Amino acid sequence: MCPAPALHLHVPEPSGRPGRETDFSYLHLSQAGAVRRPPIDATPVSTSDLAYGLIRVLDDDGQAQGPWAPDIGNESLRAGLRAMMKTRAYDARMLIAQRQKKISFYMLSLGEEAIAAAHAQALQPGDMNFPSYRQQGLLLARDDVDMVEMICQLMSNERDPLKGRQLPVMYSYKRAGFFSISGNLATQFIQAVGWGMASAIKGDNKIASAWIGDGATAESDFHTALTFAHVYRAPVILNVVNNQWAISTFQAIAGGESTTFAARGVGCGIASLRVDGNDFLAVYAASRWAAERARSNLGPTLIEWVTYRGGAHSTSDDPSRYRPADDWAHFPLGDPIQRLRQHLQGLGAWSEEEHAATQKELDEQVAAALKTAESYGSLSRGHMADAATMFDDVFEQLPEHLQRQRRALTGG
Repeated sequence: MCPAPALHLHVPEPSGRPGRETDFSYLHLSQAGAVRRPPIDATPVSTSDLAYGLIRVLDDDGQAQGPWAPDIGNESLRAGLRAMMKTRAYDARMLIAQRQKKISFYMLSLGEEAIAAAHAQALQPGDMNFPSYRQQGLLLARDDVDMVEMICQLMSNERDPLKGRQLPVMYSYKRAGFFSISGNLATQFIQAVGWGMASAIKGDNKIASAWIGDGATAESDFHTALTFAHVYRAPVILNVVNNQWAISTFQAIAGGESTTFAARGVGCGIASLRVDGNDFLAVYAASRWAAERARSNLGPTLIEWVTYRGGAHSTSDDPSRYRPADDWAHFPLGDPIQRLRQHLQGLGAWSEEEHAATQKELDEQVAAALKTAESYGSLSRGHMADAATMFDDVFEQLPEHLQRQRRALTGG
């Protein structure tokens, strides 16, 4: 008998390495306006082609093209641009604060701002986001979320609304439809499906929107969520933010080069879209399509947002060790802020002078919020949340043994 051939393990290799330009040909980009837009009651299987193409609206000249071009007014576009600029200004300032040891840890959303800013406009009051740790733009796009309070959470100071119980960037705002962030990857996917199922059982019209990165699709909760969402037709949007990197691991490790992440939804009987995540108009249009589908009891939608993580994974990460320093500059989908800015200027609804003035205003607003938050304490200055608060908000009536422990801690 002939011996069996020796087995070997295939290990995906990153397309980009330090000192070598990344090859982005694996993205298989579609032209702006080239991808069809199906009706919201389309069957999941009929969206198969949309899981392999790339929904794009803005062309290289900033013009809106094709069937996905949304009916959205200039004021909403201006608000979207402002929200993206605000998020980037906030991130930049918090990165400096971390380097100054005012906060312990931070995670930028540099290059991904359009996804959160546009998605926030597509949802309605009462809808619930189940975010990962790079969706701060969902909060910063809202006027009813206090930036000072957000920074106090980062500093775990005496005004931290979470009383120091959550790591920095793991916000929680029930009133703003922002479920508590978990450091465990993909848990929020199955939680969102359960929340959406409960909403349907109660008979209301609120929907859930779940968020994970490309790497977290390898977690079992991702697949469990897809199964439950399909079987129970949960009113949920399942967002996979494919920013090409899971910490220092290229997205190919999670299967991103052999197929698309959106295709996994079709395989589970879920309508699926693959979208240019750096195109504000495309993000808004796809989010509205999925939200209307969920709210009409037509089932869930999985959306793969193709974008690029412009910064480090976190302030504990050095991306120069695994990719070229100028990688983001070569990403073919460009800068989401510049693309929407170009579109608005083409409409005559934005100008260079207004952009500069808005940038200055937002930088000053973030700086003022940081200064106010610091007055309540920071990592370097102290004034942390009182340790005695660890006993609060757990039991309706605190058991006697914990009352004794609290008295021993406080001396009272």
